[in-house]
Amino acid sequence: MTTTNQTGTDTLEAYRRDGYAIFRDVLDADLIAEASDHVSWLEGRHPGVRPEQLGHMFLRDDPFWLRLVGDDRLVDIAQLFVGPDLALFASHYISKPPRSGQPVLWHQDSAFWPLEPMEVVTLWLAIDHSTPENGCVRLVPGSHTMQTQAMREVTEVASVLGQEIAVEVDEADAVDMVLRPGDVEVHHPRIVHGSNANTSPHRRCGLTIRYIPTSTRITGDEQPYISAFLLRGDPGVNTYQPWPVYEEGKHFPFRGAR
Repeated sequence: MTTTNQTGTDTLEAYRRDGYAIFRDVLDADLIAEASDHVSWLEGRHPGVRPEQLGHMFLRDDPFWLRLVGDDRLVDIAQLFVGPDLALFASHYISKPPRSGQPVLWHQDSAFWPLEPMEVVTLWLAIDHSTPENGCVRLVPGSHTMQTQAMREVTEVASVLGQEIAVEVDEADAVDMVLRPGDVEVHHPRIVHGSNANTSPHRRCGLTIRYIPTSTRITGDEQPYISAFLLRGDPGVNTYQPWPVYEEGKHFPFRGAR
C-alpha cells in the first residue's frame, strides 16, 4: 500500500501493484479554504441539488473550478500517470453533509465512462478531513487487475450512484483512505472502491478530478456532464471547451479572479 509521498518509478510501481497512491500536503491551506467556500457557494446557488451531486453540469463554466483542477501541483501528479499531453475529462464535488451524507456503493469508474482506450487517472482531492467516521473513500487494493464488471441498480438504499458492482466484494479487503485537507489520493479506473454514509457531525467533502492523455478519445457524443478542457501539451484527438472568463457577480469570487 502507498500511504506517503513517493516520486517517479517508486510511485508508478506502487500504483501498478495496488491501483492507488497517496500524496500528502499537495495544496496549501488558503486554496483549500477557497475550495470549501466554493462548495458552500454552489450549494447556495443550487439549493435543490444534493451536495453529493455538485458535478460537471454545474462547473463547466466556472473559472474557479478550472483554476483549481488546472493547478500545476495537481497536473504535475496527473502527468506522472498519463504523460505530458493531458486534458481534464470530468470532475465532481462529492460533499457529504453531516449525519445525512449518502454512501457511494462499490463500483469501478470504468463502468461509466465513454473513453477509448480506458486510459484515465482520478485524483481525489480532500477538501475536508476524510475519515472512516465521516465516510472516507475505501479501496480494494489490487482489484484494478480485473476487467470492468457489470453494474446493477440498487433501490433499497439511497446512494450517490444508485448502482453497485454486480460481483461480491469482500469488505475485509478494503483499505480506508484517511486524508487531511490538501491531500490527494490517486486511483486506477478499474479499482473497486466506494464509501460509507456520513453519520458523523462533520462534513466530508472531496473533489474528484479525471485526467486523460490527449490520445484517449471521448466517444460519447451526448454526454452533457462531460467538461473536457485541454490543460497541457498537444490537443490530440478531442475537441475541448473554451475556458470561461470571470464575471463579477456571476461567478464565485477568488484570489486572482480578475
